[in-house]
Amino acid sequence: MRMKDLEIDSQGNLYLNTTKLPMPCVIVLSKGKAKITELPPFAETTIKTHQGKVVRVKWDEGEEF
Repeated sequence: MRMKDLEIDSQGNLYLNTTKLPMPCVIVLSKGKAKITELPPFAETTIKTHQGKVVRVKWDEGEEF
């Protein structure tokens, strides 16, 4: 899997050290979960939702010619 879980504590807090994050990256929060992934150099990233919840993250990757 490309996306990695992030830990949310029992009080609902998410702590990140921004110096250790991949750049560029995206953090997705939904249904009490947090996930992070690095963005590829050439791609279109789509986040699909249903009834206010994230159901899918899709990458359409390409390469410069």
